[in-house]
Amino acid sequence: MSYTTLQIEHTGKVATIWMNRPELHNALNEVLIAELTEAIRKLNRDEAVRVIVLAGRGKSFCAGADLDWMRRAAGYSEAENLADAQKLAAMLKAIYRSAKPVIARIHGAAMAGGTGLAAVCDIAIATDAAKFALTEVRLGLIPATIGPYVADAIGPRQARRYFLSAERITAGTALKLGLIHELVSDELLDARVAEIAEELAKGAPGALREAKLLLAELREGSPWDDQLLERTAGRIAAIRAGDEAREGLASFFEKRPPNWL
Repeated sequence: MSYTTLQIEHTGKVATIWMNRPELHNALNEVLIAELTEAIRKLNRDEAVRVIVLAGRGKSFCAGADLDWMRRAAGYSEAENLADAQKLAAMLKAIYRSAKPVIARIHGAAMAGGTGLAAVCDIAIATDAAKFALTEVRLGLIPATIGPYVADAIGPRQARRYFLSAERITAGTALKLGLIHELVSDELLDARVAEIAEELAKGAPGALREAKLLLAELREGSPWDDQLLERTAGRIAAIRAGDEAREGLASFFEKRPPNWL
């Protein structure tokens, strides 16, 4: 499939999705949302791809919503706005629930929807000049579709502040909040993303997928929940009996690389 707003690059087991609207700072519109949804789903079906990187061409990662798209949406009916919002929600969910690890490569502006994109990725690496914000309330809007992911990343108490204040979030603050995992210089960004992608690719494909499903179950769980503890024991028992685990353990004891490398 050819894309008008994206470029896909493959380097070994890593596929990088470049949002490619540099003149508009990779602002989100209906085309970019649809293409990004399709690209994530397609790469999840590609067995040669083990890790996905989400990045932006030009000066910014993603500056939020495209102004022309917002202008048109202002004239939509409630039903049309709902359909539009559901497509954005589907895109965010596709990234967040990707069976393959997704790394956000963040530089420049990552505002509003761009902050949401940072939150839905499994790992977010940013330059120290990156900037974030949840600016929706200043436009009479709310960060609704991105809200569950941002609140999950930074916690409800911090989300309460930044959803309401719409203040700028520096890269250093984003790191303290847990919105991003690491800060690097511009010069080291690509090298660091590549290093993390290489480490992720060492994991067994099925185990990576199951680890993300485990995280979903643990999100609302508690060590005091005996049923949860029983289910986690069942998970590891089932995985140990699988071919992937047998190969992983055999390769460890035989001091050789597993067959997924």
